[in-house]
Amino acid sequence: MDIIAIVIGVVIGLAIGFGVAKYLEKGKASKIMANAKREASQILKEAEKEGESIKKDKILQAKEKFLELKAEHEKVIINKDKKINEAHKRIRDKESQVSSELSRNKQLNAQLGNKLKDLEQRKEFFEKKQAELEKMHTNQVQQLEVISGLSADEAKSQLVESLRETAKSDAMSFIQATVEEAKLTAQQEARKIVINTIQRIGTEEAVENCVSVFNIESDDVKGRIIGREGRNIRALESATGVEIIVDDTPEAIILSCFDSVRREVARLSLHKLVTDGRIHPARIEEIVKKTERQIESEIVEIGKRTVIDLGIHGLHPELVRAVGRMKYRSSYGQNLLQHSREVAKLCGVMASELGINPKLAKRAGLLHDIGKVPNSEAEVETPHAILGMQWAEKFGEKEEVCNAIGAHHDEVEMKTLIAPIVQVCDAISGARPGARRQVLDSYIQRLKDLEEIAFGFGGVQKAYAIQAGRELRVIVESEKVNDDKAAQLSFEISQKIQTDMTYPGQVKVTVIRETRAVNVAK
Repeated sequence: MDIIAIVIGVVIGLAIGFGVAKYLEKGKASKIMANAKREASQILKEAEKEGESIKKDKILQAKEKFLELKAEHEKVIINKDKKINEAHKRIRDKESQVSSELSRNKQLNAQLGNKLKDLEQRKEFFEKKQAELEKMHTNQVQQLEVISGLSADEAKSQLVESLRETAKSDAMSFIQATVEEAKLTAQQEARKIVINTIQRIGTEEAVENCVSVFNIESDDVKGRIIGREGRNIRALESATGVEIIVDDTPEAIILSCFDSVRREVARLSLHKLVTDGRIHPARIEEIVKKTERQIESEIVEIGKRTVIDLGIHGLHPELVRAVGRMKYRSSYGQNLLQHSREVAKLCGVMASELGINPKLAKRAGLLHDIGKVPNSEAEVETPHAILGMQWAEKFGEKEEVCNAIGAHHDEVEMKTLIAPIVQVCDAISGARPGARRQVLDSYIQRLKDLEEIAFGFGGVQKAYAIQAGRELRVIVESEKVNDDKAAQLSFEISQKIQTDMTYPGQVKVTVIRETRAVNVAK
């Protein structure tokens, strides 16, 4: 019973405590709600105040924006009004100008009308005068016919005949005087032009040989080039057509052939084989074929470079290839391409001196010897000038160029002024000292003689013949020769050369005198 009573008491106490706690919580909740309501009302008031302030700001911004837009609109309207006013002003000006022009035109029309009337009156007056003059002329002719006993046609024919005879005699005397004057001056002027042309063109001499020297690093390479029982050298000779001479010459192999193209193919092929190290007949044939194709492309490139250097345009590709082939041809020991370039330059200078088209003359000079590089054996029998002319005609060259090519050795008749220029320049290039093999020895001897003449005078320290013998440069001792004596020495040497030697063109004698003071700082 006591336990039950205790339990009941505990339960009752708990119930009472729970009720009290619940009552306390309700009081706190009501306080929290009241505080929340107060804070909410305060927040609403503040939000309303902030909204009012934002509203006022926005209204002010809208008013300012409106005022700005209004001001801009007013500016636009003012500008448009200004432009409209300016347009109205221009229109009024144009109207006034048009009205003034109309009034001026009316005045001009009135003046023209008056002038036309005046011209009509004058025309009638002149027609009357002309009719009167014709009558008077007819009367005078009739009177002259009666006095002279000749008709007007007979008198006219006699007058024309007498005038013709007088004019013919005057023309003959003028022609005779002109021819005599030309005979006196032509040779001198021609010599002056030729000498001036030669002096302005200075080219290197290029003499062809029939052999080429192939240098090797050591004589051990010779055995590899010969091969077992000579099979490599035989394969190389049969593939290139070049005689290969392997002798006791140290570190050198001789390539002999009259055809410089084949000789160049052999030289380049040998270089590639020795560099590669694989030398056997199959490899030799392969390298030779590649080298031949390389030489062919180089020929085209040489032709293009030559025509570009000379300023020649529009040349047919076949003619360009023929120009390139001239590098590997020679004429009397003279390189054909070098000779043709020199002739082209000489023709250009001489044509300019004579007032003829220099570009056309240069073109003819370059192509004048293309017949010396035939494409087939059948063409070899044709003279090279005729063959070159045929090629030029075939590939669309002008008639002047074709005639100059064909006539430079007098195979055909010269029809243009370019033809004799090409012929003369070809002769100049061939006769230039050192140009061709047969005159090389005499050319060298002439240069030695020039220097010997200079050494024959006192005070000469050194003497050099330069510019292919066109200039003799003499260096004298400053202690023995003063300035006045240097000028006298130059004159005496030139007179000695003029009297004792035979030479083409002119020889310029330059005497150089200088004083040197040398000290050593120790």
